Amino acid sequence: MEVEGLPFKKVSKGKVRENFDLGDELLIVATDRISAFDVIMPNGIPGKGILLTQISLWWFRFAAEIMPTHIVPDHDARVRELLKDRPELIERSMIVKKLKPMPIEAIVRGYLAGSGWKEYERTGKLFEFSLPAGMKESQKLPAPLFTPTTKAAEGHDMPITNEECASILGEDAFSQIKRASIALYEMGAKKAAECGIILADTKFEFGADSGGKVYLIDEVLTPDSSRYWPADKYEVGRSQPSYDKQYVRDWLENLGWNKRAPGPVLPPDVVANTIACYSEALDKLMK
Repeated sequence: MEVEGLPFKKVSKGKVRENFDLGDELLIVATDRISAFDVIMPNGIPGKGILLTQISLWWFRFAAEIMPTHIVPDHDARVRELLKDRPELIERSMIVKKLKPMPIEAIVRGYLAGSGWKEYERTGKLFEFSLPAGMKESQKLPAPLFTPTTKAAEGHDMPITNEECASILGEDAFSQIKRASIALYEMGAKKAAECGIILADTKFEFGADSGGKVYLIDEVLTPDSSRYWPADKYEVGRSQPSYDKQYVRDWLENLGWNKRAPGPVLPPDVVANTIACYSEALDKLMK
């Protein structure tokens, strides 16, 4: 699952993506690796990197109407030319501006799910935000909420308050990122709803150039960074079937794994069902 043989220096390797130096730009190649609970599984999901890249590129076109993105001009033609000798990488690759990533994860929640639901059960609040009493799992929030976290190089990201986020980023960058994140979520939720999909929550990442201009970077509104639910199966008061890697998480939870590396090998049925979830999301969104 490594990307080898390219004539560019590999500058970083994430859980899914590998970044190569193009001078003032980066080549980002999405592999088929899949992680859960911050552990990369021994085997990947064939074709997942292509699906993630194509979903991101589709959303980046709409996101550019809200704020600048790291995608370079004439992107598709440039990728085809750059990788003409490695055509198998074209659909899983992006050429982007080289920017300094912001040290936070910009999370927007529209529904009470996942760690947000667990926090509400425990405290009656969604992290720093007060919510009405008696809300149920998967219930829609009165309004989308910005709930940032740290971006840990190792281990788990940790929730931070909006005030702490502003202290880390500076007031101006924080204001831009919070405003853009909520606008991007609302745009994504509206377009997803038109396709019969609920966007429950999502994560964005941002970077800045040498002049301090802020850009949307990394991936955007993919099943890896978002919680997508089929609208026709939505029911308040329980967890929802989803188009993300929740299928893998659920399998791992039922396995009794200790959530430490190495992770267990994913069996063929889990691999097949996961790629089917990703493919269905892509088909519905881009039909």
